Amino acid sequence: MNKRELGQSGIMVSPFCFGGNVFGWTVDEKQSFGLLDAFIDSGLEFIDTADVYSKWVPGNKGGESETIIGNWLKISGKRDKVIIATKVGKPMGEGKQGLSRAYITKAVEDSLKRLQTNYIDLYQSHDDDKSTLFEETLATYTDLIKQGKVRAVGASNYNATRLKEALEISKTNGLARYETLQPEYNLYDREGYEKDLEPLCVENNIGVITFYSLASGFLSGKYRSEADLSKSARGGGVKKYLNPRGFKILAALDEVAAQYKTTPSSVAIAWVIARPGITAPIASATSIKQLHDTTQAVHLNLSAEAITLLDEASGY
Repeated sequence: MNKRELGQSGIMVSPFCFGGNVFGWTVDEKQSFGLLDAFIDSGLEFIDTADVYSKWVPGNKGGESETIIGNWLKISGKRDKVIIATKVGKPMGEGKQGLSRAYITKAVEDSLKRLQTNYIDLYQSHDDDKSTLFEETLATYTDLIKQGKVRAVGASNYNATRLKEALEISKTNGLARYETLQPEYNLYDREGYEKDLEPLCVENNIGVITFYSLASGFLSGKYRSEADLSKSARGGGVKKYLNPRGFKILAALDEVAAQYKTTPSSVAIAWVIARPGITAPIASATSIKQLHDTTQAVHLNLSAEAITLLDEASGY
């Protein structure tokens, strides 16, 4: 398993990222600790979270995922064994959102406190904030890197036009640049990334960390009818995939999984890993078995024939 660089940051990661959105949502702290230990024990190290995780859960305020990770880091003593990515910008309460200097400066301290660490490996703009000039945001990030609080910065949910503009401003002004992009990308949702963002990222050596890499669990194969949607808290987001194209993709995943004696989840993740320009797909898990089913993708080298079969089944 060869590690890959996050853009031009010098930070090397395995080609799989554990999604921390489930911590404090569908798994409690004790379960989260078990999953994190199993993840590190499998030889992987890249963990993605955000300050806003998991604010959507009734009774939560946001920061629950970071807090759980921070408690695990303190108890386990494994800070030097992990690469932690978190994000800033989504609404965290009255006046707490966006990418202004004032807000980022406060939000990063809050994240560091919850994570119980003195540095964040990858700090990402969770959403594009068009009300704040790129110069202000990127200058703030540059200062945080100089202070040693952040090692590199990235962007999430940016379109190609805005990402290109940000890169140009970084270059012109000698500011830290977005080393990574976090877009939605999987076997079903391809066009949005491949059409405009992929060429830009490849040309500029931007690390790509994909979210919804399993299409909210659809590509695991556990949702094959509307009756299956009640199987988990995320089932409601899967209904849009239950169509002829979706079923064609599942059939191709089943075929390749049988060929390699593995799971559809592992094949779907391996397909993303094999895409030129991808650094690491993000996927979450709520059980050790589920974690194993997805992380074994890093050891799965799909043949050109298998990739072609999946490409054709998921064509748009």
